[in-house]
Amino acid sequence: MNERCTHIGDLSTATPSGNGCVECLEIGGTWVHLRACVECGHIGCCDQSPNRHATKHFHGAGHPVIRSFEPGEAWWYCYADDAFFEFEGIDPLRN
Repeated sequence: MNERCTHIGDLSTATPSGNGCVECLEIGGTWVHLRACVECGHIGCCDQSPNRHATKHFHGAGHPVIRSFEPGEAWWYCYADDAFFEFEGIDPLRN
C-alpha cells in the first residue's frame, strides 16, 4: 500500500448524504461498515458488506478518496493511489 496520494489537494468538506448506505437503504440491503466519499459526501457500504457500494461509487463517479464513517475511526483511503492515511485524534474533515 502506498503512503502518497496525488488527490489530497482536491479534498474538501462534503456534507454526508445520510446516516446509512444510500443504496442499501433504497433496496433494503445491509452493511457491515460505512464509508464517506470525501468529494461529494456519498455514504456507501464497505467491501466486507454484500453490495460494496463505496467501491462502486468510486468506479461510477470517479471520486477516489473515502474516509471511515464509523464513530471513533479517523482514517482515509485513496482508491486511485492505493494510499491509506490514519489520523491520531480527530479526522480533519469531521466537525
